[in-house]
Amino acid sequence: VQLVQSGGGLLQSGVSLRLSCAASGFTSYDYAIGWFRHVPGKHREGGSCISSISSIGDYYAHSVKGRFTISRDNAKNTVYLQMNNLQPDDTEVYYCTADWGRHDSADFCRQILHRYWGQGSQVTVSS
Repeated sequence: VQLVQSGGGLLQSGVSLRLSCAASGFTSYDYAIGWFRHVPGKHREGGSCISSISSIGDYYAHSVKGRFTISRDNAKNTVYLQMNNLQPDDTEVYYCTADWGRHDSADFCRQILHRYWGQGSQVTVSS
């Protein structure tokens, strides 16, 4: 299994950006996937996650709720993170992560011991 990220860069406050994460090697759609960020001095924090259980809605951390949207295109095996109204506090390295099994979206975002990780995408927002 591989997760290959694209997107990121240096942006000004208030603009939008979309990150992509292409997943390969999964033999079904029974996996949870999400976007985490690496906070300096801390471990990675989950911001936006999609459950592997279809009846469970997506989860967003308070810091991104209303501004970020996670979506998944199963036909392309790609998950996206649409980031609107970016602020300097959003400056981080963003990672997509996925794992097999039945995962609630909130629980998936609260855990960091996931099996597969992307290479990371630097997002830098200037004021």
